Amino acid sequence: MDQDSREGAGSVQGDYLLSTANLIQTLKVMTTTASGLVSKVQLVRAWRDIAAGWCLRRLWGTLALQDIRQRYRRSKIGPFWLTISMGVMIGALGLLYGTLFKIELGDFLPYVAAGFVVWGLMSGFVMDSTNSFIAAEGLIRQLSVPLSVHIYRDIWRNLLIFAHNFWIFVIISLLFGVFPGPFAFLLALLGVSILALNALWLGLLLGLISARFRDIPQIIASVIQVTFFLTPIIWQADMLPERAIVLNWNPFYHFLELVRAPLLGQFPSFSNWVAVLLMTATGWLLTIFIYAKYRWRIAYWV
Repeated sequence: MDQDSREGAGSVQGDYLLSTANLIQTLKVMTTTASGLVSKVQLVRAWRDIAAGWCLRRLWGTLALQDIRQRYRRSKIGPFWLTISMGVMIGALGLLYGTLFKIELGDFLPYVAAGFVVWGLMSGFVMDSTNSFIAAEGLIRQLSVPLSVHIYRDIWRNLLIFAHNFWIFVIISLLFGVFPGPFAFLLALLGVSILALNALWLGLLLGLISARFRDIPQIIASVIQVTFFLTPIIWQADMLPERAIVLNWNPFYHFLELVRAPLLGQFPSFSNWVAVLLMTATGWLLTIFIYAKYRWRIAYWV
């Protein structure tokens, strides 16, 4: 690595450390301000709702399986239709863009496969979070269960679909001899766990807001479509080195790299980890206060 590259990397890390310090200070101010708007009783009830929902794993696990079975109840191969359609898309786009960009298919197809599979998980988390409470309107009004159950249900359903789709990457990796190793798979599993942790606060937040404002799901759907092309899935980040600062402000990129990089035998960068940890802390802090404040209104909004 030359001197300019080292200076550039050091500058990026310095910027992230400075941003981290500023954000921590901002979070302290937010916590102090929000604590005056939400009572301790409301906060305790919100955390109890989340904890009680986690304890009902058999319930939301069964509901998630039922969702998948209901969707493909008369299909012979069930949810594997999603895997087949994604596999065809990966093969077609991988061949097309690999030829256009003149990249070795042995390197590009595993990259595209990993990106598509992880993107499917992330976009599923986001899209389903906007309808979590709306779709569960009947259960919310008829059953006295923690509201977080409906978020866990959506998260588990998307993880099951991800497990099916992951076989696409496994098959392509075997075809092209990509073997990241057991440690890399453990690191990727850690990344998936962090994605699920963020999906929980995102579901609580967007689910609540969408229950109140029904235009939010359509807005989020449009944003997700655009974000797909702004995220390095069918193109590589090093193709736009002069636009690196724009890429670093794309939250989906950092979450994507947390899982994709280990699958390709690499490590997520320092900036990826910092960005993800900051977004996780900020998201949970913001969500828990909003959820504690307005949780009781969800049953009236849906």
